[in-house]
Amino acid sequence: MKKLVVTEEIWKEGNMYTAYCPELDVVSCGRNIDEARKNLVEVIEIQLEETAKLGTLHSFLKDAMV
Repeated sequence: MKKLVVTEEIWKEGNMYTAYCPELDVVSCGRNIDEARKNLVEVIEIQLEETAKLGTLHSFLKDAMV
């Protein structure tokens, strides 16, 4: 299994925290920083799994790293 190193940006919006991964252009949120981070990791995992199922993972990662 290879490791994927990405950036996470987390900021507060009202009562929620938004977590964003600019390399993959995915976003999530949570009631606190830890929850926002956990949810972002889950969204990234789902995105990678789904693109792998569709056969577009290589293309998705190539586009993300440009």
